Amino acid sequence: MKISVITAVYNAEETVAEAIESVLGQTHPDVELIVIDGGSTDGTIELLERYRDRIDVLVSEPDGGIYDALNKGIARASGDVIGFLHADDLYAGSEVVAQIAAAFAGTDADAVYGDLVYVSKAQPDRVIRYWQAGDFTIDKLKHGWMPPHPTFYLRRSHYEQQGGFDTAFRIAADYDCMLRMLGQPGFGCRYIPQVLVRMRVGGESNRSLANIIRKSREDYRALKQNGIGGVGALLWKNMSKLPQFLRRN
Repeated sequence: MKISVITAVYNAEETVAEAIESVLGQTHPDVELIVIDGGSTDGTIELLERYRDRIDVLVSEPDGGIYDALNKGIARASGDVIGFLHADDLYAGSEVVAQIAAAFAGTDADAVYGDLVYVSKAQPDRVIRYWQAGDFTIDKLKHGWMPPHPTFYLRRSHYEQQGGFDTAFRIAADYDCMLRMLGQPGFGCRYIPQVLVRMRVGGESNRSLANIIRKSREDYRALKQNGIGGVGALLWKNMSKLPQFLRRN
């Protein structure tokens, strides 16, 4: 099974090499690495050039933000399955993509996902928040549950049929996209009950109070737009994050 991994990057010279090395270090024999740079102005481009012969697709040009960049990556992907590893993130180990491929193999699963830990930006071994996803049910989805998007791997055919990220959302397009996919009748997921990705804190959605408010508004719009839930689901979604700060292992 060919797995396409898309990395969107903009001015991330401090971390993107680790992300790329994390992909290149995977044991799965058929990984397509796609890097979409938004026209970085720091040393990111020069760093990416060092990996050019090991990156399957490398694009560097201005874009409309991270979701536009991810859509560019999806359009260029040729794998059976597509996932994302952002420029600040790392796989939890070298076997992660192999485990994802194994979870798909011999099944009709539409998506595979696992757990996520948020880690210190300066010390990626220091866990700040542990997101234990749990099994998917449509009822849980209607009550605000979602899988961690950085661990969410989806068959490419679904992007072809349902489209990619709606760039009208500036912060919550990933949530909208997952609601659109997971809300399909008969959609099947497989959950890998272990940490797949280490995500550095400091993302766009929680960088400021204004962004947190905007994220909640966009989450609510995504819920209503997809006919999944409303205010109750949004409240549960936000409240369910609190226990994640208590667990570390």
